[in-house]
Amino acid sequence: MLYRTVIAASLLTWTMAALPGTALAACAATLDHEMRRLGSKETVRLCNEYAGQVLLVVNTASRCGYTPQYEGLEELYRRYQARGLVVLGFPSNDFGGQEPGGEQQIASFCRLTYDVGFPMFRKTKVAEGAETDPFFRQLAEQAGGYPKWNFHKYLIDREGRTVASFPSQVRPLEPELIDAIEALL
Repeated sequence: MLYRTVIAASLLTWTMAALPGTALAACAATLDHEMRRLGSKETVRLCNEYAGQVLLVVNTASRCGYTPQYEGLEELYRRYQARGLVVLGFPSNDFGGQEPGGEQQIASFCRLTYDVGFPMFRKTKVAEGAETDPFFRQLAEQAGGYPKWNFHKYLIDREGRTVASFPSQVRPLEPELIDAIEALL
């Protein structure tokens, strides 16, 4: 009987490790980062929270000409969330000082002005340099370039690979971005 219990436990552990999104699954290097939620002390390990989903990672700013893209990002999130898309927002003050506020101010602006419901994280250094956040450094290395301005977008597939990069000028609801997202869902 003990032998059967050990075998069953081993099979369960192996099965759990093979399933994406389980605690025992191998974490893709891209998602092997712990990030703090915007305006909170709560941290999440990206792998635990988002493994097996399609991710659109965006560096944002509240005082930028591209700021209205929040509306399109939220629409994408609501439209495709049930199919496995998650938009992740990372406010950054790297370009033109266009995100000068504190985190509570940023969170309030996003919620009240654009009804943002997708996950937002702490202010983050995203531009190329010595202080670049390791997550964005990894995204840039995999995609072949760092953000040049606010609202740059990285697309990550369900296996945790960065598969595309879209400059700020590509709005969230443009066909090229929607087509790339739908291909991964």
